[in-house]
Amino acid sequence: MMSPIVSTDSTTARLSVAAEALVARVALGVIALHVVDDSFLQPEPGTSAGDHVVGGLVPLAVLGLAAWSYPRLRAGLRATMALVLGGFGVIVGIEGVYTTVKDGPSGDDFTGLLAVPAGVALIGLAVVTLWTSRKRGGGRIRRYGRRALLAIGGVVVAYVIVFPFYLSYVFTHVARGFVPTPELGAAYEDVSFTTSDGLVLKGWYVPSKNRAAVIAFPGRKGPQRPARMLARHGYGVLLFDRRGEGVSEGDPNIFGWQGERDIRAAVSFLQSRPDVDPERIGAIGLSVGGEMLIEAAAESNDLAAVVSEGAGVRSIREALAIPGTRMKIETALFHLALTSGTALFSSNLPPASLVDLSARIAPPPVFFIYAVPGQGGEAELTEAFYEAAREPKDIWLVPGAEHTGGIEAQPEEYERRVVGFFDDTLLESEGNTP
Repeated sequence: MMSPIVSTDSTTARLSVAAEALVARVALGVIALHVVDDSFLQPEPGTSAGDHVVGGLVPLAVLGLAAWSYPRLRAGLRATMALVLGGFGVIVGIEGVYTTVKDGPSGDDFTGLLAVPAGVALIGLAVVTLWTSRKRGGGRIRRYGRRALLAIGGVVVAYVIVFPFYLSYVFTHVARGFVPTPELGAAYEDVSFTTSDGLVLKGWYVPSKNRAAVIAFPGRKGPQRPARMLARHGYGVLLFDRRGEGVSEGDPNIFGWQGERDIRAAVSFLQSRPDVDPERIGAIGLSVGGEMLIEAAAESNDLAAVVSEGAGVRSIREALAIPGTRMKIETALFHLALTSGTALFSSNLPPASLVDLSARIAPPPVFFIYAVPGQGGEAELTEAFYEAAREPKDIWLVPGAEHTGGIEAQPEEYERRVVGFFDDTLLESEGNTP
């Protein structure tokens, strides 16, 4: 009896499902190891494993389910899963690559560096699986047309859903990890203070000469020019690294979720200063800083004046408030994926709408500054924030400015308007005349 003929070429060209599953499971295990290390074994300073329950356990559950189900799926589904999770592996390792390049590896950077080649291996496995399992039957036009449609659909889904989801991981794990050179034009002190949730934040403080002080936010790099301007006029100025950035403790979040606690802690610090009248504390926020100041002013009356420049989208709530966004399904899905991912990886729910928060700012006056076209719906949203806010309020469209570039585009007018606003609200308001 003759034995059946086996195609040697076919066997050589195609990985067996068992061998393919082994490669996939090893790679998935390496990525899972980094998730455990990052979330539970070596979390960011000032945080604990309990702060990352959702952001750690959900990815682990997905990776575990993928490892279990891998050999049970059809080739196309296996390849798709390997491609998506391979990209995730590369993304979760970016933090390790970033800090290694900046300062050398430490802590969970080592498992992060391992996650990158694990992700690349999964992507390579997906490519091989797709190639070896491709359908060869039917006419050439039909076959290539089907592949083209699948490729186009894959690109659309990747851009609208997968890419923003990946971005959300970067936005909640990677942040500037250095302190810039101080160029404040005045003597300053190195200071630190603690937030209500126990994080130690560090920064610089230029003592006040007129009993008033202004928080220039966020960080210690972008707000330096407004800080110099205010210091020249005698204001005390506080710049500090928000949570998860520079040398401050905590998890980073590029959208500033939970960041109003940082501002409240900064206000408490200034209230304790002997050179500052507790009733004369204001703040100027750029971009996400402007967004966080809107929330802080809505939640507390401790700030006597607020300048918000370049505030825009920080979650899907603001994205849907931009005229026309509801009609752009791809834009709405992009922001939905970005917001969902940010909520998952930060283990926090999205904050309230900035439009709603603007309506709750009282009694401090608020001054909105924006550019056109700005960034992320800045023009449309700033106008919406202004319309929602109560009096007293003011708004200024800076001619020729880019996002948060008012002080560069119109330096003299910017100084006149911003310093004038703080003079009127912090120095000449009733009961506060120096």
